[in-house]
Amino acid sequence: METTELTLELPSDIRSIEQAVDYVMERCSACCRHGHRLHFNFRVGLTEALANAMLYGNGHDPHKRVRVEVRVAGEEITARVTDEGDGFDPSGVPDPTHPGNLLKPCGRGIYLMRSLMDEVEFNDRGNSVTLVLRLDEGGGEPLAGGASA
Repeated sequence: METTELTLELPSDIRSIEQAVDYVMERCSACCRHGHRLHFNFRVGLTEALANAMLYGNGHDPHKRVRVEVRVAGEEITARVTDEGDGFDPSGVPDPTHPGNLLKPCGRGIYLMRSLMDEVEFNDRGNSVTLVLRLDEGGGEPLAGGASA
């Protein structure tokens, strides 16, 4: 099976997210038979990771960059998003589904990533997240492998 690898360097400008995600999705042509699972779960997970890196990690600093590394191998797609910020402790982010946090804006992106992807791992520093989506699971349905809606 063919392996595809991509590396992108993006400015910390949220206007670049849609174009970057579209570019990655176009290059994942080997995964096209996985329709909804790839085009919903992966697209949303990657979009959230990029937004968090730009807005929170790099603090909107236009001089800082976000690195995106994507690897499609076999039935698995992996994306690592790394910012130039100081990092954070993901265990300290409140659960946005807890009744006391429903109106708070923080934690929703991480929650979405964890719900939609098969694996979400942060590095020790907290400035890089790795997203893994296994394409052979779930029968092609959105949310399969994550939380159900």
